[in-house]
Amino acid sequence: MSSIPSPHKLILASASPRRKELLQQAGIEFEVRPADILEIRKPGEPPLEYALRLANEKASAVANKFPDHLVLGADTIVVVDNEVLGKPLDREDASRMLAMLSGRTHRVITAVSLAKYGVTGETQACATEVHFRKLEMGEIQEYIESGEPMDKAGAYAIQGGAAHWVTRLEGEYSNVVGLPMPLVAEMLSRFR
Repeated sequence: MSSIPSPHKLILASASPRRKELLQQAGIEFEVRPADILEIRKPGEPPLEYALRLANEKASAVANKFPDHLVLGADTIVVVDNEVLGKPLDREDASRMLAMLSGRTHRVITAVSLAKYGVTGETQACATEVHFRKLEMGEIQEYIESGEPMDKAGAYAIQGGAAHWVTRLEGEYSNVVGLPMPLVAEMLSRFR
């Protein structure tokens, strides 16, 4: 396994086990310090701008508490018909989201922000087009019963039980998991 070196102490401003796993697989040393910010979309805020803002707010909030560290913040959203599908509020919301995605193409956007106290940071985004086959209501309900969709943007995990729903992927797979690793590596290389 090759690793992505970073001369800075890195903090992941997220409690996401998927982001943690992706960074570990890349051989990046880091510690976890989740950001505590409100994730509310402003009226009329375009989806991309929303994701970029949240990633930046997460990274900045944690960087202010740990001035000697480089902080990685990220936010993943699912967009269909210009509607942002975040984490479902409950089972009914998860069912609504999955029914919307059934038989359609949607976009997964992950914004990534690097921040260091007193240093101008960088925030970028990656987008991936995901095509789902038509889903039966019974399989949607069975998937919701598994509990997996409840803490995932768009109510699904591409690396989990929803993997067999994907008929085509255009873009970076790790982006859909929650952290576009090629973009992260590129951004980290600029902070040497």
